[in-house]
Amino acid sequence: MQRRIEALRAEINSHDYQYYVLDDPQIPDAEYDRLFRELQELETAHPELLSPDSPTRRVGARPAAGFAEVHHGTPMLSLANAFDYQELVDFDRRVRELLGIEAVAYVAEPKLDGLAINLLYEAGRLRRGATRGDGEVGEDVSHNVRTIRSIPLTLRGSGWPRRLEVRGEVLLSHAGFAALNAAQRERGAKTFANPRNAAAGSLRQLDPGMTAERPLEIFCYGVGLVDGGPIGERQSDILRRLREWGLRVNSLTRGVIGATGCWKYYQEILAQRDSLPYDIDGVVYKVDELALQQRLGNVARAPRWALAHKFPAQEETTRVVGIDVQVGRTGKLTPVARLEPVFVGGVTVTNATLHNEQEVRRKDVHVGDRVVVRRAGDVIPEVVSVASKGKPRAPEFRMPDRCPVCDSHVVRIEGQADHRCTGGLFCPAQRREALWHFASRRALNIDGLGERVIAQLDEQGLVADPADLFSLTTEQFAALDRMGEKSASNLVQSLQRRRQTTLGRFLFALGIREVGEATAETLASEFGSLDALMAADVERLQAVPDVGPVVAEALRAFFAEPHNRAVIQRLREAGVHWPAPPPAAAHKPLAGKTVVLTGTLAGLTRDQARARLKALGAKVSSSVSKKTDWVVVGSEPGSKAQKAQQLGVETLDEAGLLELLGED
Repeated sequence: MQRRIEALRAEINSHDYQYYVLDDPQIPDAEYDRLFRELQELETAHPELLSPDSPTRRVGARPAAGFAEVHHGTPMLSLANAFDYQELVDFDRRVRELLGIEAVAYVAEPKLDGLAINLLYEAGRLRRGATRGDGEVGEDVSHNVRTIRSIPLTLRGSGWPRRLEVRGEVLLSHAGFAALNAAQRERGAKTFANPRNAAAGSLRQLDPGMTAERPLEIFCYGVGLVDGGPIGERQSDILRRLREWGLRVNSLTRGVIGATGCWKYYQEILAQRDSLPYDIDGVVYKVDELALQQRLGNVARAPRWALAHKFPAQEETTRVVGIDVQVGRTGKLTPVARLEPVFVGGVTVTNATLHNEQEVRRKDVHVGDRVVVRRAGDVIPEVVSVASKGKPRAPEFRMPDRCPVCDSHVVRIEGQADHRCTGGLFCPAQRREALWHFASRRALNIDGLGERVIAQLDEQGLVADPADLFSLTTEQFAALDRMGEKSASNLVQSLQRRRQTTLGRFLFALGIREVGEATAETLASEFGSLDALMAADVERLQAVPDVGPVVAEALRAFFAEPHNRAVIQRLREAGVHWPAPPPAAAHKPLAGKTVVLTGTLAGLTRDQARARLKALGAKVSSSVSKKTDWVVVGSEPGSKAQKAQQLGVETLDEAGLLELLGED
């Protein structure tokens, strides 16, 4: 039994190394879980064989009453900073002059924006984890460190010193930070402002069970105390040995020569900064040869042989001078803070998004407050938090009742955070999006009316809404850039043909929020006429299958807006029309029948098939039961096809579906 337990521990540790350190998982999650459960069961049955280094011991310690002090074997020094090229050149010159050599080899690595940690290994086993503290004394966070799966509980390979301090940076990736904040919001807890604060807060939890729920990671970059022989002659040797022993080392670390090599590395990493999966705030240069490091020594609390070259700050503080509202291409209203100009992330920032009214309330932002502004690369700057409140405090921000662009009504559907302009067919801010959707293949399917043409029509003021499209001439289209006479003529002919459509397509083309293609077909089938639909109240709308409160409110708000009704009338006057629906009895041949769709159809999308079945009266279900009449099986079907066979439910291929729809 002991042999099996040891084998399981070794196998699980190996898979942890592959997954968390090398990012190269070798087995599916389900297989890993099976091995882990087997080990847990064996250790439960044989408690005498428990080991503190078992993978099952990563979580399970009791909450601590506090953190004990830890004296580091060797101090965790601070680094001197450089903020421009000249300071880098000066650093390299001082190093060369002190050493009396012409060129210096450095190890360059990203400067991670996390929390420094000191890991103590004895005889290859993790004995303690401690925060940096003041550099001399930190806090014992061993129980929490053990929950981080990229930290090995036992070193791999051999040749490690009797006692070894490993220095690293604990952090949260962008994906991990997003997942953590999502979980915080779900449980109604306070969200974190940035990944660094979240990592620090997670590592200092008194309950290691809470730390284990947070996806912390580590990158190791050096050593402190080494008791039992040197582990290399160079910094690059140390990193290689750490990697061999199963410790995670940043893959962007590499050797460079002189100030020129350092500067080139800085520029390369700066260009990658916004595409990395974690935050960095600069790069670090270290003299590679350890003997030269010893000769250079330290000054105050910083080594002469290392330098942190900082990137332009991505967070700064400034004052809010106003809050305006912008309208996006989909009608979403976004509050935007107007700021006193501030230099952030390499550019001067004067505006920053506040996302929505709820975020303004949550962050408690008022005009006159000093706020923290963050910018990352090309991402729109955002207000992160309030640094200090204005005195006296300005009135609370409120979203306007009317669109600041077109004066249509603004609504916020219950349960949703965003406010939206209801003038989708009329609002200039939404014009291009509305025209593109109106002309799209699944709407009116107007050939030749793509985004480039729509952009030119908008720029030249030729269209204010979709109804204007039908009055444009061949000459007007031909005058557009890269539009020949033949293409212009074809486009006018396409517009002429698309004057005749179906009610379902027309409803979808209107771009009503929450109304997709299938819902549009259902509404067309249910009401039979546009006038009847526009006159329906929320209660009547909710009586339609698959139309809930959110869709019903979106429909009501859209048709209640006079601007939209005016555009619809203009479209009708332009000749856009559709045939009257057939009598209800003839229109519902599949009434009372239940159909399930599985797999991919060649000639129809899943939404199209669902809409046509519903238009004929069928109920389209997501699960197979004995009451199912047909299961339509496309290519690469799921388990529903197998269940249909087990229950004896008739299956149809795509040809059978078309026959059912009367389209064979």
